[in-house]
Amino acid sequence: MPLRYLLKQILMPPGILLLLLLLGFLLRRRRPRLAVGCFVVGFAGFWLLSLPLTVEWGARLLEREPALAPSEWAQLAQRADAIVIIGAGRERGDPSWGSDQPGLMARERLRYAARLAKASGLPLLTSGGLHYGTPPSEAQLMADSLAEDYGLKVRWREERSRTTWENAEFSAPILREAGIRRIVLVTQAQHMPRAVWSFERNGLEVLPAPVGFIGVDNARPFAGLLPEAKAFWQSNQLLNEALGLLGYWVFYR
Repeated sequence: MPLRYLLKQILMPPGILLLLLLLGFLLRRRRPRLAVGCFVVGFAGFWLLSLPLTVEWGARLLEREPALAPSEWAQLAQRADAIVIIGAGRERGDPSWGSDQPGLMARERLRYAARLAKASGLPLLTSGGLHYGTPPSEAQLMADSLAEDYGLKVRWREERSRTTWENAEFSAPILREAGIRRIVLVTQAQHMPRAVWSFERNGLEVLPAPVGFIGVDNARPFAGLLPEAKAFWQSNQLLNEALGLLGYWVFYR
């Protein structure tokens, strides 16, 4: 896990872009043309990934599944047997709560899943393992939040997974043992293609319930052509999903 974490931080933005800028500085005397190329690519990468317009266009390529209409929520029990919520990290030791809490994207998923569960009456499964080996699991944190914040009891917890593929791989046996083959899958819209692919490869019929769409009109001044820190973070998430989808297709097909 530490090696995987290290490689990801180096090879994904901003790590790879900082390396290019560093190379540009180190090579400025010995290889000036190469140094200029490294600097231009590094700077351009930072600029492009920081644009809300880049986020908008990039997200539209990944957010393929349409949102469920509110009028469909009550009928979900006719199309599926359970709701599965994929974990999305956690916030460590939040002093306001006196304990770890689900991450921001996880909370967005939980709120949406709670609405779907209350409308449909479907049982819930939370999926997510330990965060860098430290308990409690993401599945437990989400289950606690659903109980305390929304008054919903989670029926199953999958607490071993570290990746989206493992979310599916370890959740599928739990669901099959309960006689469940059809699920409503709740995760971020940009994450949904990889998540659906993983759960279907593990033998489940998936009804996507995406949340957190960002491929919408950015509504920023100057058409979203001014850099923003939030846009850089979102672009990194989109790039991670695109590479992850490609990698899953190569390694898990």
